[in-house]
Amino acid sequence: MLTTNGVLHELLVDLFRTAVAAAHPAQCLPNLLPPMPAGRLILLAAGKAAGAMTEVAENHYLKDLGENTGRLCGLAVARHGYARPTRTVDLIEAGHPVPDAAGLAAALRVLALADSGGPNDLVLVLMSGGASANWIAPAKGISFENKQSVTRALLRSGAAIGEINVVRKHLSRIKGGRLARHAYPARLVTIAISDVPGDDPSAIGSGPTVPDPSTLAEARAIVTRYQLDLPEAVTQALNDPANETPKPGDPAFAGSSFALAARPSDSMRAVEAKVRAAGYDCIALGADVEGEAREVARAHGKLAHELRSQGKRAVILSGGELTVTIRGKGRGGPNQEYALALAVALDGMPGVAALAGDTDGTDGGGGSATDPAGAVIDGGTVARARALGLDPAAFLADNNSTGFFEALGDLLTPGPTFTNVNDFRAIVVDRP
Repeated sequence: MLTTNGVLHELLVDLFRTAVAAAHPAQCLPNLLPPMPAGRLILLAAGKAAGAMTEVAENHYLKDLGENTGRLCGLAVARHGYARPTRTVDLIEAGHPVPDAAGLAAALRVLALADSGGPNDLVLVLMSGGASANWIAPAKGISFENKQSVTRALLRSGAAIGEINVVRKHLSRIKGGRLARHAYPARLVTIAISDVPGDDPSAIGSGPTVPDPSTLAEARAIVTRYQLDLPEAVTQALNDPANETPKPGDPAFAGSSFALAARPSDSMRAVEAKVRAAGYDCIALGADVEGEAREVARAHGKLAHELRSQGKRAVILSGGELTVTIRGKGRGGPNQEYALALAVALDGMPGVAALAGDTDGTDGGGGSATDPAGAVIDGGTVARARALGLDPAAFLADNNSTGFFEALGDLLTPGPTFTNVNDFRAIVVDRP
């Protein structure tokens, strides 16, 4: 028989699965796929959902519509471990969050395919979170090693994902609307699964097919703000007007279209319905929460205590993308660090449990598909840790949330989910 905490843990995992299922390409993509053009359909996909989006699109065009395979071509690039079976469109696995040589080679092929499009062809771009790392085409004068160095520096700085993408766009030949220039004069249709707060098309995968409102000056300001020590070639590139991105009104965007197949708020609504069906009040904090993971955790922990003092039976839901400023040498990611800080905030509180996980199936880590997605905690987590001789504060100071939850057996490890609508967090406050 499950304990109270066991029941709450099961509920939390079920809510996480509900959020993921609502954003899976099989659920959200088919109705948005455009008709076959008079010429070829050139399918270009990138990101953590690229394999699943390509699989769904191929099934739609080849099986459901009975199209000749000769009119469908393309290339999909997914994170290592996120491949799905495809028949006509080639699929390559590449590095994330730090790009690798496979992503570099794939991006060159993508640009060549886009260049091959003519007026009767359709370039269908299927985007999802992770595309920024999967499609890597350094601007002139920047080496592949330079781009890797920049990515590592940005990830360690505590910069928000939007800020990271502003810099990356201005160091690329494919991001920030530049892919659209290669696709012209073919018709261009982009369908995306959003993993960014606010669902800004120019931020999803660094917006390779849409106008970019950000500027070189903003990119330089971000470098200064976070005191990034970058290679000289990168500094020169950020001062070169030739690396400014195409803006609204550029002819490359004439006749193009952009649609969202799924967004974090869609997943949150599906979860909210499940929470209420389970008999809990739903405290929805929104799908766009940002901030330092441990600080957000402390605020959410305070809210959980307030709900308990009011005698409420509720679930606190939030999404978005948290950040971690790395000061230690441990392993982890924003969701695990949030969970560790929240465990400290809820220490000793009965009838409470929480889950924090990335809907793509991995949180931080070294780029392996088997990396944890997050962790599950409850009011007894800290006591269990101390009984094992573990000091939560020490693990938090070392940014070693993975090591902490690994020792407790409380990591969330769903494996690749083949989609990505950002972080999912839920705190269940039940009656003690």
